[in-house]
Amino acid sequence: MKVEQLSVFLENRAGRLSEVTGTLARTGVNIRALSLADTSDFGILRLIVTDHEKAKQALKENGFTVGRTTVVPVEVADEPGGLDAILKILSNNGINVEYMYAFVQQSGKNAVLIFRFDRTDQAIDILQQHHIKVLTGDELYHI
Repeated sequence: MKVEQLSVFLENRAGRLSEVTGTLARTGVNIRALSLADTSDFGILRLIVTDHEKAKQALKENGFTVGRTTVVPVEVADEPGGLDAILKILSNNGINVEYMYAFVQQSGKNAVLIFRFDRTDQAIDILQQHHIKVLTGDELYHI
């Protein structure tokens, strides 16, 4: 239900992102989802990968600063109002979304939302009580 996300701190300069993707490619680690946020000086690349231990080690060996965070993958119908319904449930139960990003599955019927919550365990319980599918790591890595 919870998955490990890697956060890679990058200098905001040409080619730095390619250094990360090249490292992961050479290591044989597949990226399942990502988000990149930046400032004028640096960026934070958030990654869900097929093997976070292997990826973390390879990135550190190549000079990157890497952190790990627990996030929650949630499946939602890929249609108008899908995200809104989930956010209303969370809001009505006092759960704060610290950040999120999404990707569409190959079938195109569902999207996967990656959430970072202020109260992760409570958020998972509330989502499951409302019959919202919270994915396991295996389900996410092999979509």
